[in-house]
Amino acid sequence: MALLLKGGRVVDPVAGLDLVADVVIRDGLIVEIGTDLKIAKGETVECSEKVILPGLVDVHTHLREPGREDEESVWSGTRAAAHGGFTAVCAMPNTEPVADEGSAVRFLVERAGRDGAVRVHPIGAITVRQEGRALAEIGDMVAEGAVAFSDDGRGVADAGMMRLAMDYTKRFGVPVISHCEDAALVGKGVVNEGVVSTRLGMAGWPAAGEEVQVARDIRLAELTGCRLHLAHLSTAGSVELVRAAKAKGLPVTCEVTPHHLFLTEDAITLDYETNLKMNPPLRTAEDAAALVAGLLDGTIDCVATDHAPHAPHEKSLEFELSPFGTTGLETALPLVITNLVSKNRATWDQVAEWMSIAPRRALGLPAVTLAAGEVADITIVDPEARVEVTPEWFVSRSRNSAFLGAKLLGRASEVLVGGYFALRNGKVVA
Repeated sequence: MALLLKGGRVVDPVAGLDLVADVVIRDGLIVEIGTDLKIAKGETVECSEKVILPGLVDVHTHLREPGREDEESVWSGTRAAAHGGFTAVCAMPNTEPVADEGSAVRFLVERAGRDGAVRVHPIGAITVRQEGRALAEIGDMVAEGAVAFSDDGRGVADAGMMRLAMDYTKRFGVPVISHCEDAALVGKGVVNEGVVSTRLGMAGWPAAGEEVQVARDIRLAELTGCRLHLAHLSTAGSVELVRAAKAKGLPVTCEVTPHHLFLTEDAITLDYETNLKMNPPLRTAEDAAALVAGLLDGTIDCVATDHAPHAPHEKSLEFELSPFGTTGLETALPLVITNLVSKNRATWDQVAEWMSIAPRRALGLPAVTLAAGEVADITIVDPEARVEVTPEWFVSRSRNSAFLGAKLLGRASEVLVGGYFALRNGKVVA
């Protein structure tokens, strides 16, 4: 298959590119980047006024398969990813059963090969059944394709167990991803502890419930030398802890979600909208401002979605009983464009860094770059496209978005995975 991407703004800080150019793709590889290029035969895609980026990756996705295919599956979740502009996702292990052994990782790899519209990189559990008591089959999972390890959804409470996991995982050259939640401090908390929890009469989830574990796991990374990636930071205090760790040269990276960047606890009103219930919870305006500042100055490495689909009957429960989580794959890129790029607070170079380059670097995934001879995993963005976030707009099997009703600017128009379309003219075709 031969393609000519014509006249787009090609942006890749790794390749040193930010120019209007043509891109020739043949047999899944980028053949040439330049001006006034032609192909003898094949297909031309007009990219004028669009931005061509290295394929985006989400390092924090819940695909729910096996066990909760009513909420999401590899088939539906990877199509939602393509709809959102992603060429790859990293799948968290808190499925039913938990992905805590090699056979579970192999199942996901095989299912993704059969059903996936984009690439899927498995993440294995740190402990057996994510119960925090016994180390999972790390070596077997690495052999089957696991790229990192996490008990996401639960913090590893025992510091000795977390040290053991880091010591062991380091031998395989893969990172540990920490879900920073001290369950004893958090208790039954469902919203940020403070003014809003008091006003709404709900149990509070204090900032310290995250920061205590952030501090502990950074210290353990220093002790063991293991690469540590901190999931979904939500507080100003966490940003400062990471800033200090990086100043010391520690092997620590971190991510932030669009909902923690662009929403605050004040969005939760007496309507008790359960789509605004997530873990960690929405924090204060000061926290959100610190997260944005940390992203812009490089303290925070990447944007990740924490895509957490849930069935309608679950999210229709009372706020305290409803599960934590919001979908995110399809809104992440439009939210970054709307809130940062269109307001001249961020550049396209930074978008490429946050959503393509840095997340792959953090987890040690194969690099994706716009250069001759490289695999053609490419995201093409229409920065002027209008998006109204309605239930009908989603490709995901679930609609529990914190941003329902939002009107956004910019979205992916095409996604190429290995040189083949997963998204074309804004429609999933894979």
